[in-house]
Amino acid sequence: MGRDLIFEIGAEEIPSAPLYAALTQLKERAEKALGDAHLEYGTVAVYGAPRRIALLVTDLAEQQDDVTLRHKGPAAGVAFDAEGHPTKAAEGFARGKGVDVSDLVVEDAGGSSYVFAVIKRVGALTATVLPGLLSALVDDLDWPKSMRWGSGTARFIRPVRWLVAVYGDEVVPVEYGGVTAGRVSVGHRFLGGPVEIPSAGMYLETLVGSMVIANQDVRASAIRAGIESAASQRGGRPVVPEKTFAEVVNLVEWPTVAVGHFDEAFLEVPREVLEEAMESHQRYFPIERADGGLMPYFVVVHNGDPARTDAIVAGHERVIRARLADAAFFYHEDLKHPLEAYAEKLDAIVFQEKLGSLGDKVARIEALARSLAAQAGASPDEEAYAVRAAHLAKADLVTHVVVEFTALQGVMGRYYALASGEADGVAEAIVDHYRPRFAGDAHPRSLAGMLVSAADKLDTIAGIFAIGAAPTGSADPYALRRFAIGVLTMMIDGGLAITLDESIAEAVAGYRDVLPGMDVEKAGAEVKAFVVGRLEGMLRDRGNAYDTVAAVLATAGDDPADALARASALTDVRAEADALEDLSVAFARARNLSKPQLGTSADSALMGPVESSLEGALDAAEGAARAAMQRADYTGALRVLAELRPAIDAFFDGVLVMDPDEEIRTMRLQLLNRFVALFSAFADFGALAG
Repeated sequence: MGRDLIFEIGAEEIPSAPLYAALTQLKERAEKALGDAHLEYGTVAVYGAPRRIALLVTDLAEQQDDVTLRHKGPAAGVAFDAEGHPTKAAEGFARGKGVDVSDLVVEDAGGSSYVFAVIKRVGALTATVLPGLLSALVDDLDWPKSMRWGSGTARFIRPVRWLVAVYGDEVVPVEYGGVTAGRVSVGHRFLGGPVEIPSAGMYLETLVGSMVIANQDVRASAIRAGIESAASQRGGRPVVPEKTFAEVVNLVEWPTVAVGHFDEAFLEVPREVLEEAMESHQRYFPIERADGGLMPYFVVVHNGDPARTDAIVAGHERVIRARLADAAFFYHEDLKHPLEAYAEKLDAIVFQEKLGSLGDKVARIEALARSLAAQAGASPDEEAYAVRAAHLAKADLVTHVVVEFTALQGVMGRYYALASGEADGVAEAIVDHYRPRFAGDAHPRSLAGMLVSAADKLDTIAGIFAIGAAPTGSADPYALRRFAIGVLTMMIDGGLAITLDESIAEAVAGYRDVLPGMDVEKAGAEVKAFVVGRLEGMLRDRGNAYDTVAAVLATAGDDPADALARASALTDVRAEADALEDLSVAFARARNLSKPQLGTSADSALMGPVESSLEGALDAAEGAARAAMQRADYTGALRVLAELRPAIDAFFDGVLVMDPDEEIRTMRLQLLNRFVALFSAFADFGALAG
């Protein structure tokens, strides 16, 4: 039986997001460190609060396991001379491993003899291993930013103020940052004080007595229940964005939930503005009515003295009153001018140093949206909405509200468009053109929205590639990967019926005047390769094997939705036993022999029974496969192709393709050309691994 270990790092307040990341790191690295140290244990848990990170290991063995280490040395012929005496090579190897040369053993390894040093290491007591192991764990934590304090050289995200390290009920003298561990922790900054941890198993319970809930999961549950209860008491329900909630969990050690109030007049301001002011800026949670409208209340989670909650809430009410007053002022100031007036200011805003202003970008988006609308077969109204929305899409970037609350770009554009008398279809396309913003986000709800979104994203991708600033493996400052995936998502899942080749060509062409020296073909090819690379990943993420994706994209890379349909059908058919067995081999053999320059018009008069049989099979298959593919029945098309296997096998078995007679050889090659062309219309079957 082992003993439990608690190791706590006490510091000044640690920011929320880095704290979550540190807990994940600490657990993973502790498990690895214990394994590398040959220390058996039961479980590893980590706890975090604003001023502490803790590691709890249960049933930690009191001694390392004994281990036998085998170190391979030089070849036996090098280690010993002809008389069997050890050479300097053997002596040096033995000395380096801390063994006597006489203890070296000779063993066979890979068909040759080598000397080995076999070292049996008796496990050390855990208490002697832990100080170095735990100190290294602290030192190895990665932080987005770290700092030094005092005169030491240790680095941590915030100054380390105390350490607790207790193994069972004994202190482990870990040292870090000029602090030596003991059993005294520190409770809540205002409500607690120094507190002695009697044993590892008493850690969480002892801190609760000093007004600290160190277990972040327990703390989160208490906060969530408190928020729900507080909102319910006001007759509403809380609006709880998970990102804001997660941050709040790591801002308090002893949470108290309360409700504040603000003037109902502020409810005239768009809901999104109020929520942004409350959530992102103040970490408050709004309360809404059953019908979805906001109530003039907010939930605040504070870390102060529960007895002073009324005074604390009053302070928060003063803060939010000022924030909402500013937001209301900005909103009403913005409404004094139509959205068109703000669009005119975009010429003074730089989009990218080499690519001109935002006004220039808007002009390109308008033109590209019109082009994409023609491709997609948009109605006159949809095209008009898309072009007008493209013209106004970036206008809200220079409004007061969006300058103050940048996350509301597009959202405010919609409000201001409606207030300016624009059509609903234009207003909705403005807010939607930023979608999809991340993986799993909804795509625009209308065709106009998708057209503007695709035009905006393709314009940015084309421009950045044209100036040679393509993403690298570690950097994508313009979020081009996200933009490419967004366009592909609309084409695959949103029904945006455009093609990559034409759309990319139009996007690149939009920069002819801005970049007169641009190599249009090179830029277009690079953009296409980049976008298809993202498409390849998306198709694989949807359950298609790498070779299936490669085979399909060789033929259908221009239409992502079509590529997905083909890949899905090929994946399903390949999963059926013998459905396409060896067909890729036959295709590859035919393609290797085929000569496309000879065409496919084989002379039937020169054919024997074997060739005629293949010709008949091809005649039937071509019509059936073409019809199936025209109605996007790709599974049916594959079954038609699979039925050609007996005919092609009989052809290869029954005739010599490369006949000495040139006319016969040409006829047979032309049959193979037909076979290859039929398969290639679906995918490159030669890319299948089998």
